[in-house]
Amino acid sequence: MPKVLVVDDSLSVRKVVQRALESKRIEVLSAASGSEAIEQIAREAPDLIVCDVIMPDMDGYQICDFVKKHPALGHTPVLLISGIVNSTVLERATKVRSDDVMRKPFAADELLHRIESLLPAAGRPAPAAVPVPPVEAAPIPAPEPRAPRSEAPAPVAEPATIVAPAPAPVPDLKALLTGVAELAGVSLTALIDREGALMEVAGGLLPEAELAGALAAGLVESTDGVGRALTQGRLQSLILEYDAGVVLLNAVGAGAMLAVVLDDPAVLGKVRYHVKKALPDLVRAL
Repeated sequence: MPKVLVVDDSLSVRKVVQRALESKRIEVLSAASGSEAIEQIAREAPDLIVCDVIMPDMDGYQICDFVKKHPALGHTPVLLISGIVNSTVLERATKVRSDDVMRKPFAADELLHRIESLLPAAGRPAPAAVPVPPVEAAPIPAPEPRAPRSEAPAPVAEPATIVAPAPAPVPDLKALLTGVAELAGVSLTALIDREGALMEVAGGLLPEAELAGALAAGLVESTDGVGRALTQGRLQSLILEYDAGVVLLNAVGAGAMLAVVLDDPAVLGKVRYHVKKALPDLVRAL
């Protein structure tokens, strides 16, 4: 079973990647910082490394440079992920000999395709072999006296096979967000983890979307603290009214929040109703 090390300071991103890879029988290691990643690389010698460019202590370029200059691990593929992929990012990635660069947020299928193309052939998951039991020669029974002819016994019905119901398919996160984004008066929907990282976007992408996500995460955390201080529990939703429209923030489980940008405040009630209906599927999709 191949081993893939996922390096990202966002817990939500690490969990999304882990679920996608484990479904393909790939062992997943994780690190939340550059120093932790260096320790994992030296100890575990992963077959491939997926690393965020922006990290709190060491950036992804430094980690990639460390791997490529390592005397024993220099052949290990490194896939860098970044919220912005421009000429500067690609130039720096080339300088440290990164094997590929992928933009965040990304779809699970795209991530799997990139990883499977980069994994060394020896490390790719192989189909399990089906054991073939040895064939033994059956003993030849001794002839027995012919018994008197009797009526054949009635056939015994075999017990019915009980088939377990197939598990419900995991909802498609992009499709759920698109369903909200296509509502009248909505210009953008985004799923953001509690640390402010964009997990998925539908409907459009603002130039400062990542900055807005980080600021929204800070606002939610402080507002959540107010609720705890007043013994009101966790924050469920927040409505922000601005000159040009309304922003609806809604908790999605304990680790993420849904941001919906409305150009028309008159549709707020309808959008809130649709979001509440979609919440259970959004939680299952994470």
